[in-house]
Amino acid sequence: MTLHDAIAHAISAARGEVFNPDTRRAVGGGDINRTEVLEGGGRRYFVKLNDAARIDMFEAESAGLAEIAESKSVRVPQPICSGAHGGQAYLVLEYLDINHCTDKAEERLGRQLAAMHRNTSDRFGWHRDNTIGSTRQINNRENNWVTFYRESRLRFQLVLAEENGFGGNLVQRGERLLETLPAFFTNHKPQPSLLHGDLWGGNHAALRDGTPVIFDPAVYYGDREADLAMTELFGGFGSGFYTAYRETWPLDPDYRVRRDLYNLYHVLNHLNLFGGGYREQAERLIERLLSEA
Repeated sequence: MTLHDAIAHAISAARGEVFNPDTRRAVGGGDINRTEVLEGGGRRYFVKLNDAARIDMFEAESAGLAEIAESKSVRVPQPICSGAHGGQAYLVLEYLDINHCTDKAEERLGRQLAAMHRNTSDRFGWHRDNTIGSTRQINNRENNWVTFYRESRLRFQLVLAEENGFGGNLVQRGERLLETLPAFFTNHKPQPSLLHGDLWGGNHAALRDGTPVIFDPAVYYGDREADLAMTELFGGFGSGFYTAYRETWPLDPDYRVRRDLYNLYHVLNHLNLFGGGYREQAERLIERLLSEA
């Protein structure tokens, strides 16, 4: 049985009807996975492929999409099935015909994201680890947000940075920042909100009817400001998105300072994934934050 025979068989079992794909085409899907669209009998599915060792990554993504869908707040692609065959892992998702968001769709997304963040848990973290890009993301359950963010987010990335040869001043000043972390939360006590976790501009779009869609999540429960911060790191979201979000659920005045704190996690992750080009940006962020603490 070929890989695609195995995928078709898994889709058939998950959907309760035989699926025989007659066309297969590769599509753009980012830097981490290979992606294809399978089509047959008037049905289409979006398929992600990677090494079989990455099956946990796909299973965690599927669970994250299901968690967001259960919140009944923002549209996500429905996970169909996942598995491994012949040394390859696969994740099959509902195929969605998506386009760039219009201004109106981004306003809807702002309101819907605020509604998603209203879904809360009793603790920070999640019931399983997942990935941020291809990096393991630690989601140990924790009652205290400062402890969670210090240990499962920033310290984890700083340890990786040192292992990857980016130690020295970056790690020394980063460790100093970890000591000052409580100062950023003197008057801010976040609740554990359901987060997308990797909400940069490339992970949102809209259906042809204007329905916003988000995808490729790194789900956990944390400070909702972390999702908003990520939307600002690389751009891609219009002013209407932020206005609609704030009208639905206003942000704390000190969000601007914590925005840098939350984006430091992603900059460190990019340093660990893609190399030294992000080192200077990470060091600037750390120094700026130390001056604010």
